[in-house]
Amino acid sequence: MNLTKKQKSAIAGMILGDGYLQKTGAKNARLRLEHRAEHREYLIWKANLLPQLFQGTSTLLDRVHPKTNKMYHYARHQSGASPYLGKLRALFYRDGKKHIPANVEKLLRDDIGFAIWYYDDGYYYKRDHCAYLYLGKVGPIEANIASETIQKKFGLKNTVLDKKNKGFAIYFPPTEKEKIRQIVEKYPVPVMAYKIPS
Repeated sequence: MNLTKKQKSAIAGMILGDGYLQKTGAKNARLRLEHRAEHREYLIWKANLLPQLFQGTSTLLDRVHPKTNKMYHYARHQSGASPYLGKLRALFYRDGKKHIPANVEKLLRDDIGFAIWYYDDGYYYKRDHCAYLYLGKVGPIEANIASETIQKKFGLKNTVLDKKNKGFAIYFPPTEKEKIRQIVEKYPVPVMAYKIPS
């Protein structure tokens, strides 16, 4: 399967964000994308970046949220299985849990990867003019790998914060909001515009 540098970086951003790599056989995996129903446009945009992997259309589903017990409406799209995704699964998953691999810098070779990661897990606080990228339940070493990669690859100064129950997050001070905006606005998705620093 021939994938461009931009496509490979997009896949890395999806995995670092909300994507899930599901094992299918000994060496293959498929990429599952899920977003709340209101963000289906974003899900479709992601799938359209990778026509070699995604065919068909997304599906709307309902699920009861395990913590709130409320009905949750979401959209799902799953890729076909491939050995390339299988290799990525071996890098990103240990003991069934997602991790940030030590060589993530080599996977995020284009800024579309950061843009997708930010759309998935980033948040802009208008009052304080700062942004966060939430990393979830990774350890401090992985959080620092993410921080250093973002600084080196995209020139974004940042600090790692321990948000306790929310896990680690990367904090971008107000000085970096314009740089973030310039990167993310290159890949416009109207339904996600609220995340772009203004």
